[in-house]
Amino acid sequence: MKTLTIDVRHAETADAAAIAEAHRVSWMHSYSGIIPYRALTRMVERRGETWWRKATRGPATLLVIDVAGTIAGYASLGLNRARALPYEGEIYEIYLRPEFQGIGLGHSLFGEARRLLKSLGCKGTVVWCLEDSQIAAGFFRSNGGIDAVEGVEDFDEVHLKKLGFIWQ
Repeated sequence: MKTLTIDVRHAETADAAAIAEAHRVSWMHSYSGIIPYRALTRMVERRGETWWRKATRGPATLLVIDVAGTIAGYASLGLNRARALPYEGEIYEIYLRPEFQGIGLGHSLFGEARRLLKSLGCKGTVVWCLEDSQIAAGFFRSNGGIDAVEGVEDFDEVHLKKLGFIWQ
């Protein structure tokens, strides 16, 4: 009998190509029809293997969820960038490849990211998502987040509302 291994761990430089591909497919899946095509394509193309290799060395912490040797997704986290908010930690990104969504892996990755921030002494966490991204908003609500703050993200000439979910 084979055992399937699922491991949330710190990303390594050797993971860069797999993270880049997870980023590409998850962003195209998540944001097609929400973010204008040109802006989305530019954003994805900027983050190739070289970009992710540098990202594994900081300053943000980069976690991956490894399913039997396949990088199913990633999360980046660190100190809250919105200094006006009274929450010390922020999960900057959390994405899974579409074929790994809906089976609990996102909850595992998200939980580990929050535990890591707490272990680093961060009091409270914030995560941002586009309001039109109903799957992301639902995910954060299902993990106990409260959409307490709002902002705007600009993509070319399009201004999209974003929601800030908080955890005390």
